[in-house]
Amino acid sequence: MKKAMFETGRSSVKLPMPAYISGCGCIAGKKESEGPLAEAIDCLSSDNTFGTDNWDAAESKLQKEAVRITLEKSGVDKREIRYLFAGDLLGQSIASSFGLLDFEIPHFGLYGACSTCGESLSLGSMTVGTGLASKVMCVTSSHFASAEKEFRFPLEYGAQRPISSTWTVTGSGAFLLTADNGPKTLAKISEITTGRIIDMGVKDSLNMGCAMAPAAADTIRQHMEDFGRKPGDYDAIITGDLGKVGSQALVDLLKEKDIDVTDKHLDCGMIIYDLENQDVGSGGSGCGCAAVTLASHILPRIKSGEWNRVLFLPTGALLSKTSFNEGQAVPGIAHAVVLEHVE
Repeated sequence: MKKAMFETGRSSVKLPMPAYISGCGCIAGKKESEGPLAEAIDCLSSDNTFGTDNWDAAESKLQKEAVRITLEKSGVDKREIRYLFAGDLLGQSIASSFGLLDFEIPHFGLYGACSTCGESLSLGSMTVGTGLASKVMCVTSSHFASAEKEFRFPLEYGAQRPISSTWTVTGSGAFLLTADNGPKTLAKISEITTGRIIDMGVKDSLNMGCAMAPAAADTIRQHMEDFGRKPGDYDAIITGDLGKVGSQALVDLLKEKDIDVTDKHLDCGMIIYDLENQDVGSGGSGCGCAAVTLASHILPRIKSGEWNRVLFLPTGALLSKTSFNEGQAVPGIAHAVVLEHVE
């Protein structure tokens, strides 16, 4: 069978034209304001309702503000945006649909769990890199309280959290992708590796790092194979929210495949919080974890040239309230994009 022109290996594509990240914005809550990235986050609030009446509305407000900040920083009018690629963790992605309604931009609703930042950047880059749009916006969010309500226990329950558990980030990040390289360009995307759903039978919803680690390992292995690369070809290989426990599992799984990422691997869930001084268990999680860390920590380092090439792969646990209550395992997925410095 003849391959499509831009297919690379089994799971990757090399875009005919790069998509440039020409702007970004992020907003986060109280826990994040106490963490190491606080000074780099565009907007912080000590009120985790963000002036709304409930947690779900608060998450919608997060997305609305992240897009507003991005448009303001980039100097782009909302009418210039061809498509919105957006998703969240709530049922039927209501944080996105309610939060982004007023922008009146053609909307693709996505669900990749906590990998949604990688999924939206992948699809947005494909759209821009193949000439289907000149400007698109990618946005995702999560909220600690709405996620606990959706997937675990009501906060009032006061459940004890094991060391393997992670703390859902209250935050949102938005990214403007354009076809043109300009003075505000932060990085470019020209290579993408799409993850497969991997299910290793992990059923513990309080150990999602280990549920997602096999998917991250599979995407990294496939990416290296598709592009004929090794970990040393990257300044950093950054996963979304495996946390401390899941990150160790990832390193061990890749060593079994003779791939050593020990000196290159970072995890957004371990960057956004201070694991020693904040009560967050294994680290951060949620769609907002990778998105806020990308906007506040990763892109500035690529823009400055401190990092020239980064493999960025947000990770997602594909469970729902229904699947969990039925005793099913937690499948994982990880979508990777290559972020590169632009002179």
